[in-house]
Amino acid sequence: MNTMDYDRALYYTHRSEWDNLLILMVRTKDDLLSKKIEYFLHAYHFEHDYSVIEKRLTSLLRYIDHATETAEQFPEDNMYHLT
Repeated sequence: MNTMDYDRALYYTHRSEWDNLLILMVRTKDDLLSKKIEYFLHAYHFEHDYSVIEKRLTSLLRYIDHATETAEQFPEDNMYHLT
């Protein structure tokens, strides 16, 4: 698990940097993070119902929170990412 991807996703979402978020979606090795970003960006650009956009954003943010907490609980799993 690379926690930098979660930090970047949170930062790009907070700053509304959708192009950077799209690039992160393609580059991350976390398939779930990639899917959550994909669903959010698709809803943001094509959905007319704001509640759907809000639902996708909340789902993305919850996943980032969950993944970050998991990475903090099991830091030995992240050792191979430190270079």
